[in-house]
Amino acid sequence: MSDANQESIPVPDETGDRSLLEALRSSFEQLAAAQQAQVASLEQQKQELIGAIAILERKKERLDQEMRTTYAGQSQDVAVRLQGFRDYLVGSLQELVASVERLELVPQPPAAPVEPLAPAPMTEPEAPNLTEQSFGDLRQRVEQLLERYRTLPDYYGPPWKLRRTFELVHSERVANWFFNQAGRGALRSMGTRLQNILVASAAISILRTLYGEKVRVLVLATAPERLGEWRRGFQDCLGLTRDHFGPEKGVVLYEDAEPLVLKGDRLVKEGMMPLVILDEAEESIDVDLLRFPLLIAYGRDPERAKASYPPPYRERESRESRDEPRERSREDSRDRAWDW
Repeated sequence: MSDANQESIPVPDETGDRSLLEALRSSFEQLAAAQQAQVASLEQQKQELIGAIAILERKKERLDQEMRTTYAGQSQDVAVRLQGFRDYLVGSLQELVASVERLELVPQPPAAPVEPLAPAPMTEPEAPNLTEQSFGDLRQRVEQLLERYRTLPDYYGPPWKLRRTFELVHSERVANWFFNQAGRGALRSMGTRLQNILVASAAISILRTLYGEKVRVLVLATAPERLGEWRRGFQDCLGLTRDHFGPEKGVVLYEDAEPLVLKGDRLVKEGMMPLVILDEAEESIDVDLLRFPLLIAYGRDPERAKASYPPPYRERESRESRDEPRERSREDSRDRAWDW
């Protein structure tokens, strides 16, 4: 009986269990592989997002920089223009208010007749004399004009008023010429002809303010191109036009000292005030020029190894050697000026 019972007990199937385990292991491996693939895809998307964010940040920084530079520069330029226009409007309104205040809007009752009074003497400053020349009594007025040129430049002012930016170094040169040199002397060159023209223009503007149309400017330079620079410089700094240049006008340009001296003597006899200006390139000064009460002679800076201008032309000597001698009357020679 025992033998029969042993034969009826089932024996476990080890092959089926092994295949089940293999199936489960395969499923887990597939699931792990799928998860790893998803993780790798998410990592790739993360890296792409990080790159896109970096690109956007760089674009933002570039836009911020452009806003700080381009927009700010344009805004500053617009602000400068608006300030200049505002100053122009303020000046115009002040003149308009002053004109309105002088108007008699309400008719005044007729006043009792009074005896006519003798006209008051004119208080216009007298022309400086060579022997007793001094601008000390006009120091306050000259200093006020220099301060106005330096702090309140008027770029749209009338002719003969300084229209360009005026620095402290220019103001010191002009003040030294007026007070220490009494309006006649040599000034060290500013380094360029344009800077020299600016200093001379400031002195001319002050003289025209003090003495009016009595001031006549006589410029001496031994080359046409230099005279052309002086003409363009006066137009730019003083707002002059073609009508202001000529033998009978406010500015006369000369290439030769002899007709300039004759013109200056005639102006002095007519009660005018000739201001003689010598270009830096002039190597010598005619003795006859020293008798005029107003003189500006630019001298080269000895510290500079080379001058900023080319050597002066010897056109007069070359003309005398090339051309046939011509007889000219003294009256014709004194009017030989550059009328641009």
